[in-house]
Amino acid sequence: MLKIGVVGAGHLGKIHIKQIKEIPAYQLVGFYDSDATVCAAVEAELQVKAYPSLNELIHDVDVVDVVVPTIYHYDCVTAALKKSKHVFVEKPLAGKPSEAKRLVALASEANVKTQVGHVERFNPAFLAVKNMCDNPMFIEAHRLAQFNPRGTDVSVILDLMIHDIDIVLSLVKSGVKRISASGVPIVSATPDIANARIEFDNGCVANLTASRISLKKMRKIRMFQKDAYISVDMLTHKAEVVRIKDAVEGQENDPSSLIIDFGKDRKKKQIYLDAPQVAANNAIKMELSTFADAIINNHSTVVTIEDGAKALEVAYKIIDKINLIQES
Repeated sequence: MLKIGVVGAGHLGKIHIKQIKEIPAYQLVGFYDSDATVCAAVEAELQVKAYPSLNELIHDVDVVDVVVPTIYHYDCVTAALKKSKHVFVEKPLAGKPSEAKRLVALASEANVKTQVGHVERFNPAFLAVKNMCDNPMFIEAHRLAQFNPRGTDVSVILDLMIHDIDIVLSLVKSGVKRISASGVPIVSATPDIANARIEFDNGCVANLTASRISLKKMRKIRMFQKDAYISVDMLTHKAEVVRIKDAVEGQENDPSSLIIDFGKDRKKKQIYLDAPQVAANNAIKMELSTFADAIINNHSTVVTIEDGAKALEVAYKIIDKINLIQES
């Protein structure tokens, strides 16, 4: 069993503690939070040892799970890596791209496993269609949330849009060519609603919208590729795949498809609608479980520290574009 300690016992930290308790590969040693009141309350509620300092917790474990506000990620992850501990850190990897680059270098030097908590990679609806995504050329994502003061320490790009930035970067195997963006701060000091257009070297375009001031929730992503359209609802955990193929003689009456006749000079096309089976899971539990498996079996993590750094770099390019517009 891997000895693991959790840093941060706020809303998400408590969820991590509960999930870790249910994963056989881990032995939960304890947690640390800078707020003594929180420590006492969580220790009593969850029956887990509260450590008096971060360094003492790091000393006693093999794995450190960092679930603190973004501004503290760099210091906590650095402390763990310098002691050669495996590190799971919530998204975003760090507060700034420069910090992320230093963490990537530290992780390489320490020769340990690291994973960033881009939990939507483990969304069951996304997992159901991930292997069907083949060179998408247009991607559209909408991530809308109702206002919650928790998370407003950073812009909506780092709070919400970064989930979809990571998903897009995992699907498009090409460099980023150009970014344009706009955003508006409405109830906080940083943008609360934003839109970004990311153009890639291979011609793919991703259009991302994120809001934390909406009246209803939405987490949808649509991917368009040659002969297929894939839609994923990450909120309701449903997926749809529409495929277009050359019509097959004798299958024109297939009730699961629709025939399109373009005329005598062109082949008929057959449209198939499929709703892939979505296997229910607990995404947070799954990401923590796969991290343990990567450590034990010495293979790459699902969301590497390099992935986290790339997502953060693109997120800051979007932020920079928005800042330029606001300053002009």
